[in-house]
Amino acid sequence: MATTADRRIDTGTDELLCEVRDRVAIVTLNRPQARNALSDQLTPALREVIRQCSSDATVGALLITGAGAAFCAGGDVKGMGASSNPAKRDWTLEQRVSDLQDRQRRLTGALFGLRKPTLAALPGPAAGAGLSIALACDMRIAAASAFISTGYVRVGLSGDYGVTWLLSQLVGRGRASELMLLSEKVDATRCLGMGIFNRVVADADLQTQAFALARQLAHGPALAQALIKDNLDDSSTVGFDTALDNEAVRLIRSTMDADHAEAVRAFVEKRAPRFRSD
Repeated sequence: MATTADRRIDTGTDELLCEVRDRVAIVTLNRPQARNALSDQLTPALREVIRQCSSDATVGALLITGAGAAFCAGGDVKGMGASSNPAKRDWTLEQRVSDLQDRQRRLTGALFGLRKPTLAALPGPAAGAGLSIALACDMRIAAASAFISTGYVRVGLSGDYGVTWLLSQLVGRGRASELMLLSEKVDATRCLGMGIFNRVVADADLQTQAFALARQLAHGPALAQALIKDNLDDSSTVGFDTALDNEAVRLIRSTMDADHAEAVRAFVEKRAPRFRSD
């Protein structure tokens, strides 16, 4: 496994780092002094990196993590109630809603919609919109000391960036109600049991194991992975009969892909497949 960066991506700010290593785009939220809280520099840069990774053929998977001992504390509470853009202070309700809707779609909306595998690696707490970012990924691997908290009700807010929908999809409405209304800290062991975390590892092993998992995903059959994500999306949007029909279309499409032919040859020859990503 390569340990040096293939290349670095200039994000335009030191608050967000990105390198592509062995087909994995490693995105690091880099405000450890503020528990990687989102900012007017970090958040737009993250939107742009997600957009770039979506169309970059050299990126097979996206790994998002946080610098230091936190994943992301969400919005910076100290800056809430103020806007860095003076023009926005006089906006109408409709203008403010439209602006937030656009920003949400281009962050967690784009991340959830990315047709490449995505993985969040949590070295510590994820709260508020930071939790939304983690939940918008396909999988979450966490350090044993990590925990989550929705956080919104503690500052008199209802939630954004899809947190309520994403939680409800993972744990059901009852559990999501508890997490949103009580905003308790939920430790890694409980998160694993609830299905919020896919894996929990020793703190010291997190980054190594997260990269190994992301690398495995990055070298998989890209079309099949994208179509699997389409099938998973159907599970919450269409009925069973429609899902069956859509699965049939996607399965036939994947049988016509070169990666399927290679996988069959590899099975017959008793070797690991070499997908086009390799």
